[in-house]
Amino acid sequence: MIVLRFNNVYVPSGCYWSSPFVRWQGSMAHLNSIPLAAETTKRALQKCNILPSSLDAIHLGITIPQKNGFYGQTWLSGLIGAPNISGPMISQACATSARVMATAASEIESNQVKNHTILAVTCDRTSNGPHLLYPNPYAPGGKADFENWVWDNFNYDPYAKNAMIQTAENVAKEEAITREMQEEATLLRYTQYNKALENNAEFLRRFMDIPMEIKIGKKTAILEGDEGVYTTSAEGLANLSPVIKDGTVTFGTQTHPADGNCGMILTTQENAQTLSLDKDFEIQVLSFGQARSEKGFMPTAPVPAANRALESAHLSISDITSFKLHNPFAVNDIYFSQKMDISIESVNNYGSSLVWGHPQAPTGMRLLIELIEELKLKNGGNGLFAGCSAGDSAASIVIKVSKN
Repeated sequence: MIVLRFNNVYVPSGCYWSSPFVRWQGSMAHLNSIPLAAETTKRALQKCNILPSSLDAIHLGITIPQKNGFYGQTWLSGLIGAPNISGPMISQACATSARVMATAASEIESNQVKNHTILAVTCDRTSNGPHLLYPNPYAPGGKADFENWVWDNFNYDPYAKNAMIQTAENVAKEEAITREMQEEATLLRYTQYNKALENNAEFLRRFMDIPMEIKIGKKTAILEGDEGVYTTSAEGLANLSPVIKDGTVTFGTQTHPADGNCGMILTTQENAQTLSLDKDFEIQVLSFGQARSEKGFMPTAPVPAANRALESAHLSISDITSFKLHNPFAVNDIYFSQKMDISIESVNNYGSSLVWGHPQAPTGMRLLIELIEELKLKNGGNGLFAGCSAGDSAASIVIKVSKN
C-alpha cells in the first residue's frame, strides 16, 4: 500500500491544458501522440510564459506503444525545446495520470529538483493500436505469439481471467445495480457534460486547446471541442442490447476508447505564485492513495483508494467540495456514490470519461483539470479524484483550491 502526503506541491493556476478528446478512429487516428502532445505543450507553455529551459524534468505518461515511443520522454523534451532534461516514462493503464502527478510531486517535495518545476505530460492513442508478434521458438514451426495491444488487453486480464466489462457485471450483480439505474446515471452524466458546452463551450475553453488544427492528408480539420460524443436519450439507451448475454451493461452505459493528451506544471508554492495566470487562486496537491480490489471487481477499487488519499490529507468525505471519478462504466459512479454516502449528482459536474472518452494515460489528468476549474468556479474548496485501473486497482488524488 502506498499513501503519500504532500506539504509543498502546487499547480500554478491556469498552467494546465488538454487537447480535445477524439473517439478512436476519428480525426487523430493517424497521429503519433508524442509529437501531437509536444505541439499542444509548446502552445501551452508559451501561453503560461514558461521557458522550456526553466523546467527541471518532464514526467511522461503513456500506455500504448507507438512508433519511436521507445524514446518517449527524451523525444518529447527535444520536441518542446528542452533537450537537456530527462525524466521517467510511466505506464499504469487508467491510473497513469495520478501516478505521474504523484511521482512528480514526490520529487518536488523531497527537493530533488533544482528549480522545483516539473512538467507532467500524458498522452495516448487508442486508434490503430499496434499488432505485436512475440517470438516463440518452442511453438510448432517456431510460430510466433501475437497480441492486438488495445483490443486484446481490454478484453482479457491474464490474472483475473476476465474482460474489463465483466468486472462491471460482477459488481452490478453483487450490489443489485440494475440496467435502469445505469441508464439513469448515464443520462445524468450527459446532462452534466452539456453544461460544459454552454456559451460556446465556455467551461472547456478554460483549459482546452481549441480551436485545434489537425492535418488529415492534404486537408485540415478544425476541432472546436471533443469529437465523437454521441447524442444520448432514454429511448436510445433502452433500445441497446447488453454487451454480454444476460448482462446489464450496454455500449451506452460504458465509455469509448479515444485519443488525446493533457499537461500540467507542478512546482512549489513560491514558484506557483509567480507562474499562475490567475493570481486569485492557489492550487495545492495534498495527497495520493492507491488500492486494489477483489479479483474481478475493478469498479470497487476507487473507494479504498479515495479513503486512503483522504486519510493521508487528514480530511473526511464531508470536507470535499467537488468530486471527479473516472467512470469506464456507469456502475462505477453508482457504487462509489453509495459506498461513500454522497449524492450521485455531486460527482462529475461538467463532464466525465463516460461521455468524452478514455484515451488511457491522459484521462485522469483531464478529470483533475476539470476538478480544479470547477473548484475555482465555486471560489475554492477541497477536491477528490479517484479512478479504477486495469488489474482491479485504483488511484486517488486530493487537491485544495484556495481563493486568495
